[in-house]
Amino acid sequence: MDVPNSQLLLRRTAALLTIVTPAWKEQTQQQFQAQINQIDGQIQQLELQGQRMISEIQKQSIQPPGPETQQQLESVQLQMNNNKSELLDQKNQILQQINRVQLLELDQEVEIGQIDSFFRLEKGDNLFQKLQIGILLRDGVVEEIRGDV
Repeated sequence: MDVPNSQLLLRRTAALLTIVTPAWKEQTQQQFQAQINQIDGQIQQLELQGQRMISEIQKQSIQPPGPETQQQLESVQLQMNNNKSELLDQKNQILQQINRVQLLELDQEVEIGQIDSFFRLEKGDNLFQKLQIGILLRDGVVEEIRGDV
């Protein structure tokens, strides 16, 4: 793409905002619930895998289990507990996000992320003004583009 010497094509980050509506709240909560369901499934899978590993170690060990076997069992249990703890932390964060969404007032504007956009910069332009851009959505539809496009 040819750009004259007096112009630059640059990338900037635009704030992505939405207006809180009943539909947006519902959709957002459904997305969070799907994430929670996925984490619950991962926890169940982790527990099953951990129990299988423990059973396999116990089958292969002599009875009563020696110190090496006991150390293996403790290691598997510790790893399983650490992984489960991480997943439960993720689940707790999502539950907190659900609570925050529920507390949002209708017609309130909230930032939901960022998106990259490109812009032309020419001699004499105010760079700081060009970098200040936001996109306002209502139920996924662009309602307003704010800033120096």
